[in-house]
Amino acid sequence: MIVITGAAGFIGSCLASELNSKGIENLILVDDFSKEEKKRNFHDKKFKLLVDREEFKNWFLENEDAVDFVYHIGARTDTTEFDVEIFNKLNLNFSKDVWNICTESRIPLVYASSAATYGLGEYGYKDDHAIVDKLKPLNPYGDSKNDFDKWVLQQTEFPPHWYGVKFFNVYGPNEFHKGRMASVIFHAFNQINATGGMKLFRSHNPEYKDGEQTRDFIYVKDLLNMLEFLRTQSPESGLYNIGTGNARTFLDLTKATFHAMGKTENISFVDTPEDIRDKYQYFTEADMSKIRTAGYTEPFYSLEEGVKDYVQNYLIPNKIY
Repeated sequence: MIVITGAAGFIGSCLASELNSKGIENLILVDDFSKEEKKRNFHDKKFKLLVDREEFKNWFLENEDAVDFVYHIGARTDTTEFDVEIFNKLNLNFSKDVWNICTESRIPLVYASSAATYGLGEYGYKDDHAIVDKLKPLNPYGDSKNDFDKWVLQQTEFPPHWYGVKFFNVYGPNEFHKGRMASVIFHAFNQINATGGMKLFRSHNPEYKDGEQTRDFIYVKDLLNMLEFLRTQSPESGLYNIGTGNARTFLDLTKATFHAMGKTENISFVDTPEDIRDKYQYFTEADMSKIRTAGYTEPFYSLEEGVKDYVQNYLIPNKIY
């Protein structure tokens, strides 16, 4: 059996669908399944069992011998949440429990870290274990992910294969429930439909013009390919960036959305909200040499290709993956 935590969420539900497409249906889906807005993400998936997040540790201890692989994707991902105890419970301690059971029972593990661990990029964006202790995330979410990475690297016993995957700016279907944390593409699509235009955050950094803040945007289908590579090819264990290695601007992204929708560009700017202004990343770009060296050779969707597929095949027809 393959366990997927966060299975009702964006990436976890896409992962379940991807495994289903490969004929893998012996899945244990773990999440808080009480949230009505997430039910679309898992109602049509093929799986063996749904396990509530609060019950998962006990279930895992009772069924560890039957589990072949764990994708620990579930986490609290709200970068505007500042209650550290929430992150300690859901991101740090829950992850330690998963790690310890996988280690004891010799179960390979992929867990979700984050590019938020890199902070302002003072030490670059390289998935190098040597810099993890130096990193300075900008919010409690990033801290929780980096704290777990640090804890992992301090361990003396490990699962047989383990991978901490640092997701960069992921976009794609099944993120409709994420609210403010959904991708700019999702917000642009809805705002353009409602108003005919899109408002982007104004730059408050003199080194960047308005809309030229950059991110390493990665389409979820590329992310899924890399997760499958780690599971099936078992390269050297460690932290791995999951991005494209090609930073693009929010203007590029928004223009691609207008184009995919067949709409005339109409872009304006508003001030970045004050509660995130001093925590705002103006540039991220994954160093992808590690996973490439490990043998991952698949090309990535260009930003324009990914946005077109997302908008035309999922957002416009209102479909999930």
